[in-house]
Amino acid sequence: MEVSTKELRIQPGRIIDQVVNGEEVTVTFRGKALARIVPIVKRQNDTTSDEDSIFGMWKDKNQEESVDDIVRTMRKGRSV
Repeated sequence: MEVSTKELRIQPGRIIDQVVNGEEVTVTFRGKALARIVPIVKRQNDTTSDEDSIFGMWKDKNQEESVDDIVRTMRKGRSV
């Protein structure tokens, strides 16, 4: 399926629905192909577990401080 940048801007939901259904969409600008939107296919041999995910980074953290305080400390950097 080919769509222009104007169509993508006006009807993004319809185009995303096409991609979700497995169709590749080529975006054109002034008649020339500019980009391709393709569905992401999960690989069956993907061995990444939830434990390796960044979302589990706080699971073993001692909760004496709030997450906001920990992040604020990390962003502060080193004192000179």
